[in-house]
Parts: sequence; structure tokens; C-alpha cells
Amino acid sequence: MKPVPVLRKTRSSGRTSVLRSKQLQSQVKRPKASSTTLVSTAKTATDKVYVVLENLIQARLDQIGQSEENAVLLKATGIHQDRLTQAVKQMDASLCKPDSVLGVAQIQRKQYLRKLVEEGGVPALDRELVRRALDHVLLERTFNESQKHYQELITDLRYPFEFYPAARRMHRKIHLHVGPTNSGKTYNALKRLEEAKTGVYAGPLRLLAHEVYERLNAKGKACNLITGDERRIQDKMKHYMSSCTVEMVPLMQSLDVAVIDEIQMLGSRDRGWAWTQAFLGVQAKEVHLCGEERVVPLIQALTAGTGDTLEIHKYERLSPLKVESVSLGGDLKALQTGDCVVCFSRANIYAIKQRIESSLGTKCAVIYGSLPPETRAQQARLFNDPNSGYDILVASDAIGMGLNLSIKRIVFQKSEKFNGRKFILLHNAEIKQISGRAGRYRTAEQDNKVATEKGLDEAAEATGDHTIAPQPAAQNVGWVTALDQKDLFPIQRAMQEDLEPLKAAGLPVPSSIINRFANYFPPETPFSYILWKMALVARTDPRFFFCDLKDNYIVADAIQSVRRLTVDDRLTFCASPTDSTNLDSCVAFAQCVAGERTTDLLDFEELDFESMDRQMMPMDGYHAYRVHMHRLEKLHKSLVLYLWLSYQYPGVFRSRDLAFHVKEELEQHMDDHLKALNTVGLKLRRSSQDQEMSPKEGLNSGESALSRSQLPSTYNWKTLSLPEGHLHPAVHV
Repeated sequence: MKPVPVLRKTRSSGRTSVLRSKQLQSQVKRPKASSTTLVSTAKTATDKVYVVLENLIQARLDQIGQSEENAVLLKATGIHQDRLTQAVKQMDASLCKPDSVLGVAQIQRKQYLRKLVEEGGVPALDRELVRRALDHVLLERTFNESQKHYQELITDLRYPFEFYPAARRMHRKIHLHVGPTNSGKTYNALKRLEEAKTGVYAGPLRLLAHEVYERLNAKGKACNLITGDERRIQDKMKHYMSSCTVEMVPLMQSLDVAVIDEIQMLGSRDRGWAWTQAFLGVQAKEVHLCGEERVVPLIQALTAGTGDTLEIHKYERLSPLKVESVSLGGDLKALQTGDCVVCFSRANIYAIKQRIESSLGTKCAVIYGSLPPETRAQQARLFNDPNSGYDILVASDAIGMGLNLSIKRIVFQKSEKFNGRKFILLHNAEIKQISGRAGRYRTAEQDNKVATEKGLDEAAEATGDHTIAPQPAAQNVGWVTALDQKDLFPIQRAMQEDLEPLKAAGLPVPSSIINRFANYFPPETPFSYILWKMALVARTDPRFFFCDLKDNYIVADAIQSVRRLTVDDRLTFCASPTDSTNLDSCVAFAQCVAGERTTDLLDFEELDFESMDRQMMPMDGYHAYRVHMHRLEKLHKSLVLYLWLSYQYPGVFRSRDLAFHVKEELEQHMDDHLKALNTVGLKLRRSSQDQEMSPKEGLNSGESALSRSQLPSTYNWKTLSLPEGHLHPAVHV
């Protein structure tokens, strides 16, 4: 049984501190009963498990009832603080009791709260309890029975097929291409797209969309690129053809062929709604779905609901994939050219990178999710080039899709990852997706030789690109192993087991329904509560599920204080590419939409343009380089958010040209910074090998120091402007 936090109040500070218990049943100590503390009389094993949770809920409810922040919130919604206190007491009665005296619904509620604590900690529990208390008050005070009835009608989402009437009027032909990585399924779907007059490709990443965009245009077929933060529209197109990210699929366009890649992602708790929306809503005569075989039963069930015709095409992997019987034994010196070490945190990526460079003397390319797509592509090119000196790749699970990488062997650093609260084992699907990247090992010299001898088309068919024909099985074998033996066992087991079939798809909820539902609440009601309430009361079909809204809650709460935002505005920001690292930029941009501040790009204090002007030196140390890289990544996310919003509010965010220019300069700066980071690692290795030189002398010596030409280029952010005549191609819309 996983531990949950135990809270107690210290006498000295009165603050609540969190203590993790390793064994729930053995370490629970019951405080003496008093008028201020409610402790369950646990008589069964189940009751004992929840004693800790009940004490935690009690402590947090006390805090909620006394919170000044909540008092301000309730005052804005017209609710008195005493009413919240009364609601808290009523929640006490339903939540802080032994399971033996509770009903099924109440027990399920407690189980949900326990899971919430394990995944999100005390802050997540606080947010949930506040929403429940607010819900208790609003339901009683605000709505009559008629209004509650209409809310139930609005939130009846059991028939999402009907959200797209134009697609339902068509009799579509669904082609489902399923198979493992490097099996040719996407290649065959794209061949059909190339033959069509009109069509669309929808992929999970901008990198994939850009790859198909370049491929089609190179073959003389005019194609647009449409992503959240970039749009490249071809002039004088006779027939509509577009390559886009899955969220940007044109649902109002009549098409001949649509290709939706990585269709198993419709089971994602975060983005599944986008794949479901694309599949149900695209108006194409032929819809080609590419993904894993575990998606077959779900697609069959969904196709039965749409009334379309389904044809399944199954593929086998064209190059063998094998798991090694032994690990590397923790020895990084056992790594070989073409290896990819997979880590699951940015800190581990840089730590492993430094260890490899210091022990082997070779440079490492790095790829992880926070890097810009352009930087990831550049690092992939360095790794794929046999003459670059970047022989080993250190990456996160971001390599699972979207990059053509010449990987000979995948080496898992660990078989578990940290989910923000605790370490969890990798899912079998994750292990197989990442492992499938091995076995596409082909040098650039070999590709050039094939291109010279056989011509461009046949050379394309010989590469390992997932968008073109995979290699024959006889040429390459992909290998999978782990850094330590204890991590190899779960990987071996996962590779042997079949994946469980997907049972449900993420539910896309039209903004018009959310708008109608929000109109029933007072104007100052927290938007996060409205989203939470809708997910709570909505009726859904068993084939669908509500996606995880925790990121939407965070964004909604961050911009709650910004006045004069409409429901559509708040929905737009909740759907934007925002996370916890750039919330300050999100709030600033929301204030622009509300008309509360200027919208000039360089006037935003929240954008750390000074980081582009920082010149790092070797004596700053490896850690300082990593910290600086984090600052650059945060700035890049904010610029992407600005560009994304510039397409939603073109009249507000009018510095799109400048934003593209700064973004390009920043990406070049990040590329240079990563190269300098490699050089610093190699210089540190040389200085550590010199037994006659102290570390301080080594870093300041002429041999160990970087020349100015090796350092990242610098920019004067205060005078950033577009070069004369510069206009980014993405603005030709």
C-alpha cells in the first residue's frame, strides 16, 4: 500500500507540516479524542487504512474554513463566510467517518480523495475540498430545481458523435493501419495522401507536421503547415492540402484523404480529446488511422457509432528488435557509438551526459521535451551525422515519436520515473514505444551512397524515417538493455507481454456547451470550479472519458483575478500551451486581452530577455550552464505562447514578426549554448586527468578555457528589432 501524507500542527509555529509514513497501518498513531479533533474509530482493516486520510482531511478543512483567501472568494460570489463554515462541518460528517458506516458513494468519494493526495499532495486536496465546499453552498443557494434540470440536459455528453453533423452525413471509409514502430504503417498511409487531390496530415508533434510539410512540398505537392504557433500558407493553391498538429485539424473542410498519426493517443488522459475530435469530426472520404494494435477494439466500437466502414491493415516490424540478456552493469564505459541512454528527468540527462563525456571523452547530443522542436531536430542531426563527433545520445522519453534517429541500441537508465509525487514503474506501452526507436542505425555516408547509386526516391525508401519506407530486416537489428541489471528485468517482462486494449477515448467537449453551462453561475464564480463541476455532473458513454483537467485548473486559477475576460477568453487560455513554468507570462498576456496593459513584446517584464544577453564562461561551472539553459527554455515557452495567442487575438498581439525573429535568435542561442556545454564537459575531463594541475588552475589555463568563438553569441535584448526587409514566412496568412 502506498503511503499518504500525515499532517500535524507544531506548537511553535502553528503551521501544518507533512510527514510521509512508509507503512500506513504500522505507523498510524491515533491522537486522543477532543472537541477539536475528529478521529475515526477504526475497527476494520479498511478503516485503519483511511485513518490517516481522515486526519488529513480534518486538518485541511479547518484551514479552509479559516482561510482569508477563501473568504474573499466567497464574498465575490455573494456567499457569507459562515455559510462556508457550515458547509465544512457538513463535509466533516460525510468524509471523516469509518467506511463501515458509510454508503458506497461516500466510500468512493474517499477513495478518490486518497488517490488525489497520492498524486497531487496536499495542495491538490485543498483545491478539491474548496471546490466541494463551494459546490455545496452554490447548489443550495443559487439554483432552483428547474435550473438544475437544464444543467443536467446541457451536460448530457453521451452522444459525442452528434457534435459533428457534417461528418455524420458522409459515409466515410476508415482505414486502420496498426503495427509496431518501423513497420511501414505510416508510410503506406502517406502514399495514399500523396495521391489525393485534397487532404490533411495530423500528427502529435510539430516536428512530425513539419516533416510531412517539407516532404510533400519537395515532391511538388503544395502543402500548408498549420500548428498552434506557426502557420505557413502556400500562395495560389489549387487544392487544399495541409500538414498540422492534431489539435489544428480543419473540421469544416471537405477532403479526399485524412491521415491521423499515433491514433492510440486518443486514450491519453491529457490530450486524448484532440484525437477523438479529429477522428469523429474530419470531413474526409477516406480516413487513415495509424497506431498500435491495442487500439483496434476501441476503433471498432467508435466506428459502430459513426456508421462508417472500417478496414484493418496489420503490419509486422521490418527489422528485428531484441532485448539483451545482461545490462551494462552500471558501467558507462560500456556504451558504444549509436547508443541512446534514456533518462526521465532533465537533471538526470545532464548528469549522465557529464559522466559520459568525462569518462569516454566523446560528445553527447541531448534531447528532451522542454527543448524547442528546432533545437531537438538540430541535436538529432548531430547525432545522426557520423562525422560530427556526437556518438551517443542522452534523451528523455521525447524520442518515442517525432524524430528520425539513427539509434542502434536503447539503454534505459531506470525502469521507473518520478510523476511529480512519487516514483512509478514505466508502463509497458512506454517501454515498447521507446524501445521501438532502436534498429534504424544507418550512417549519413551510407544514405549518400544509396542516394547516388539508386536515386532520390529509392534512397528515401532505404532510410528509417517513419514517414517513408522502413529498412529491410536483414540490414539492422535493434537492441534494448538497461544501465543496471535490476532495471532490465521489468523491461524484459514488458517487451514480452501484450498491451491491454484501449477501452475508452478522451471526450471532446465543444466550447458552446461549456459556455451555456457557465452562464448558470454567478459572474465571479471561479472558472476552475465551473470546469470541475461540469466534469463531475456530466453523463458520458462508456466508450469515452473526461480528460484530466488539472492543468486547466491551474491556468484558470492563475488568471481568475484578471477582470473583463469572457468565458471564451478563459477557455482559450486554458487550451493554450501554458504550464507551471510560464504562468507569469500567461497572466500578463491575459491582462493584455482584458485591456489592462500594453501589448508590445519588449515591454513584458515577465519575459526574461536578459538571459539572451548573458555570456557564460567556463569558470561558471557545469551547473550554472544548466541553470542558464532552464532560463532560455522558459523564455522560449513564453514566446511560443505569445505566437499562439497572436493567432487567437491578432488585434491584440501584433508583434508577431518580431516574436518570430526573437524566437529564431533564441533557438540559435540555445544551440550554441548546448555546444558550449559539451566543450565545458570535455575541458573538465582534461583538467581532471592532469594530475599536476589543480582544478582551479585547469579551468583558468589556456588549454582548458573556451575561446570567444566557442561561446554562445550574445544579443542586446533592449535593442531587439527586425532586420530590414525581414518577414517570417509564417506570417503570410
